[in-house]
Amino acid sequence: MPYTVDFDTVSTVGLESSPVAAALAGLRANEARYFKNKYDHVFTVEPASNATSTIDWVHRILEEERGIVVASRPLEATAFQVENIRIAYVFYESGLSINVMYTVDDSGKRAVGFKLSDGMEIPEELASFKFARQKSKLAGTIRGSYFVIKNEY
Repeated sequence: MPYTVDFDTVSTVGLESSPVAAALAGLRANEARYFKNKYDHVFTVEPASNATSTIDWVHRILEEERGIVVASRPLEATAFQVENIRIAYVFYESGLSINVMYTVDDSGKRAVGFKLSDGMEIPEELASFKFARQKSKLAGTIRGSYFVIKNEY
């Protein structure tokens, strides 16, 4: 069942099995606030079992672009389009959030972003990335990195 993420009252619904559930919920709420403020988009997620096509798309891009296979179990995902950008998010049990921003226009920007919840270690499969820190009222300290997508998906 889809869950509408509320960034006024942060909830761990759907993320309870994560050892950093509160921080991951804050990270998810931070993303919801961003899309509401920038695009007036209501951020909804669904359990990973109902979002296999989204998760498969994200995992295919990671594997084909950089040979990355995420070790953690996906808990939730979402996919939507705002303006001419196709967006997908996967939230993992470890506290990792991966998003794909894929401009539909051929000449547009396309990238994969990684965000680490407060309190989690950098996953081994992402050890080669440099992570910048960002403070968030909802999520504490978020560490993030990204790479540009080179191929068509």
